[in-house]
Amino acid sequence: MIPKLLSALALTLAMSSGYAQPAAVRGRTGTSDKPVIIAGTVPDEAARAALLTRLRELYGATRVVDQLEVGGVVPPPNWTQHVTAALTADLVQVRGGELRVNGTQVALRGQVANEAQRQQIASDIATALNPAYTVNNALTVAQDPQRLIDQTLANRVVEFELGAATLTAQGVAVLDKLVAAIATLEAPWMQVVGHTDSSGDRLANIGLSLARAEAVRHYLAGKGIPADRMSALGAGPDRPVASNATAEGRARNRRIEFHIQE
Repeated sequence: MIPKLLSALALTLAMSSGYAQPAAVRGRTGTSDKPVIIAGTVPDEAARAALLTRLRELYGATRVVDQLEVGGVVPPPNWTQHVTAALTADLVQVRGGELRVNGTQVALRGQVANEAQRQQIASDIATALNPAYTVNNALTVAQDPQRLIDQTLANRVVEFELGAATLTAQGVAVLDKLVAAIATLEAPWMQVVGHTDSSGDRLANIGLSLARAEAVRHYLAGKGIPADRMSALGAGPDRPVASNATAEGRARNRRIEFHIQE
């Protein structure tokens, strides 16, 4: 039987959010506790051991799931050394990504925090390889979660029935826009904060603001946003953004805020 040429190594990573058939890796990295899976075919046990050792150094032994097969492939010269060296420390900065090595073709995708990081990671991988390898950098710069949410809610108010924690139709419409925006993010930790104006009893206002924040959290959870990644807080009238002396100011103070937690 003629052994097939080593075709690809696929490595999928999630960085704190990161990321080869011959080998493949799927999963998350950074602060995430999800597994990093390496799968595919490598030429020998030495290659398998080298790749697993390096990944465990990067992501921790308990995070790496070994789905590699051994034998039946013929790699390019010094393939193991080159690919192992290409698993640079900066890969843990990649979110929802994949590193795929197909012979001497390397493809990198996923999200990073900024353009400098995007270029540096690809440059480090290219430097670790030799000139025979080509690196296709398909990394993208992730949107800032807080900025995206703030832009989505700009000039929009999450409305409730007067004196109650029941969302109005307009309030639901605003939250539906927010759900669509959050769906483009990697399940951020988020605090939902309810605020009121200063009219009436302070303790009652704190209770109402918390009930409204909980109503929003419940609605978002019903739309698929993980409930365990959201918390609710009622600030009542204690954090005004405008004067309570005018109707316009009081209207601005009656609001729901969404704070992304690092």
